[in-house]
Amino acid sequence: MRERVALGDYGPSGALDSEAELGRRYEVSRVTVRRALEQLCAEGLLVSRKGAGWYVVSGASFGQSLALGSFQHAGSAVAEAGVPLARTVVEYGYGAAPDSVAHLLAIPGGTETLRVQALRRTGSTPLDVVTEWVPLAQAAPVSRVDAEDPGTWETLRRQGHQIAVVRQSIAATAASQRVADLLEVPVATPVLLVRRLAVGPDDKPIALSEHRYLGHRFRLEVEFRGWPAAEPPGVAPITSAEQEG
Repeated sequence: MRERVALGDYGPSGALDSEAELGRRYEVSRVTVRRALEQLCAEGLLVSRKGAGWYVVSGASFGQSLALGSFQHAGSAVAEAGVPLARTVVEYGYGAAPDSVAHLLAIPGGTETLRVQALRRTGSTPLDVVTEWVPLAQAAPVSRVDAEDPGTWETLRRQGHQIAVVRQSIAATAASQRVADLLEVPVATPVLLVRRLAVGPDDKPIALSEHRYLGHRFRLEVEFRGWPAAEPPGVAPITSAEQEG
């Protein structure tokens, strides 16, 4: 049921089948159905309307249409759903970049960068944890206040840093203790890791961000023309080094 909510299968009304029908579909007792519904209610995905049944909460899941050759920030999908999005900076400081981050930002390993970690909520419900790194050459104008509103990337844009290309990678992973605490879920809960590297017109990296979305609250929708291979376009094997990371 959580997966169906994430995929937007319940339609515009968001109405679920009756508890009796859900019991028949999943071949479980009414007690089990009620327990599942109450759990999803506690997670902020469903709501019970007296005399009308169970419904998907408005803004419980967001679909992001992604067109090849264009980039749309995830926040716009939330805005289109008419749900308020709040961003709170939970960590802000300067320190040595991990080797993997330094490699992506094309700077020497251990080079100091600005690191920002923020929690984004839709209403009172966590949506994702985002961690951002900015090289010192671009980081000076980004204060903690700016990192919270309008945000790190928007601040860089307003300071004249033009983003020509965004290189995005998507992977499934499990929530660490830190991420689980912020998202208010158990450790190892599935999360969708979306890594975005902003590159300027000179082909030099400007900023790196890693979003960890609750897996059942966000999806990406991509339309391809034709079917060029046995695997879906964009699918790549995970290396052993990435698995260890």
